[in-house]
Amino acid sequence: MKQVEKKSLQRILIANRGEIALRAIRTIQEMGKEAIAVYSTADKDTHYLDIADAKVCIGGPKSSESYLNVPAIMSVAELFDADAIFPGYGFLSENQNFVEICSHHGIEFIGPSSEVMIMMSDKSKAKDVMKEAGVPVILGSDGALKSYKEAEKVAEEIGYPVIIKAAAGGGGRGMRVVEDPKLLKNLYLAAESEALSAFGDGTIYMEKFIRNPKHIEVQILADKHGNVIHIGERDCSAQRRQQKLIEETPASVLTPEVRKALLETAVKAAKYIGYVGAGTFEFLLDANYRDFYFMEMNTRLQVEHTISEMVSGLDMVEWMIRIAEGETLPNQEEITFKGHSIECRITAEDPEKFYPCPGKITKWVAPGGANVRIDTHAYAGYVVPMFYDSMIGKLIVWGEDRTRAIAKMKRALREFCIEGIKTTIPFHLKMMDNADFKHSKIHTKYLEQNME
Repeated sequence: MKQVEKKSLQRILIANRGEIALRAIRTIQEMGKEAIAVYSTADKDTHYLDIADAKVCIGGPKSSESYLNVPAIMSVAELFDADAIFPGYGFLSENQNFVEICSHHGIEFIGPSSEVMIMMSDKSKAKDVMKEAGVPVILGSDGALKSYKEAEKVAEEIGYPVIIKAAAGGGGRGMRVVEDPKLLKNLYLAAESEALSAFGDGTIYMEKFIRNPKHIEVQILADKHGNVIHIGERDCSAQRRQQKLIEETPASVLTPEVRKALLETAVKAAKYIGYVGAGTFEFLLDANYRDFYFMEMNTRLQVEHTISEMVSGLDMVEWMIRIAEGETLPNQEEITFKGHSIECRITAEDPEKFYPCPGKITKWVAPGGANVRIDTHAYAGYVVPMFYDSMIGKLIVWGEDRTRAIAKMKRALREFCIEGIKTTIPFHLKMMDNADFKHSKIHTKYLEQNME
């Protein structure tokens, strides 16, 4: 076991906004520590800022002026003598330069090292590392493609359909499925152009396209002593254009044998790369529900970490902080899983077309009852800004089994009343009655094929 110096982190700056900022404030304060909140001018009136131990405006409404403004964030951290920075998800959470800047200033970044982050951030390189670790990966190009001519050659070798992906991509941008060889050139150039525009990096790679897979991910925790444990798997197949909408755990389609192999694979991969902190390995599960393939790793906390908390009883943010302080993780055998949990992402969007719907919330009645949790920073009178992600909350339920969890979610959604803006609550209610959802037949392309 590695020798690690233990430290006490007493003052933690939260480099984020919205529900994850509030969620972090709660845990930090429950641990007897101080939470420093930063905010943009667009968020100046949000109530959660008032419960933080300190709050500082760091810039204008655009992310580039505030939540991505590294000099401003570091100035606040130094001004308040912060011991650590909690990044949440999005914004700077996977920015390796920010991690190095924190280290240079002697501030603990609550997450993995910049080296590991770099290793996993380029999806084509991450795939090569996973192959070395013995993790199953999808057939595809050997790293980045140099031209569409090379793409044509690779596609011919692995067979159509293929999927072209941006190496620095995410959220479905810079991604194209190619069914017909005649369309390859145009789709390759379109993906390259979109990747360059979205990420400033036009690097493209190719994989064999797996038709109608399930999206299964494994939550892991890794400490500074070399220990890694898993916190179960999550089924995130209910998504629209690569954007997750509903997540649940456990993944009911997995046999005990496949689940065991999947969880062990994620733990092995985390150990191989020397990971530290909370992370998620994402896999595509073939339609046969037996074969799974590494897709990518998220080197941060996931939005859907809540459902893993509900079935395990762990506080993921607390453990991220304890790991950063040098604590040792419990043994895998000490982690027990009970029941079934579902999360619905509540967004300020039209429930049919999914276009953003910012504005003022005039009425807000949140659901309650046993084993119903809502993570949100919104309330009646809150104005949803147009500058950020449209998610305004997460509704999470726990049931003794999947059937009871679905029934509880349906009841909670019916109880949830938001007026003044459109939200995705009607969509989620429809999904709770969907026969294919009830029978776990949802795959990553289901909504595009059946509900558009």
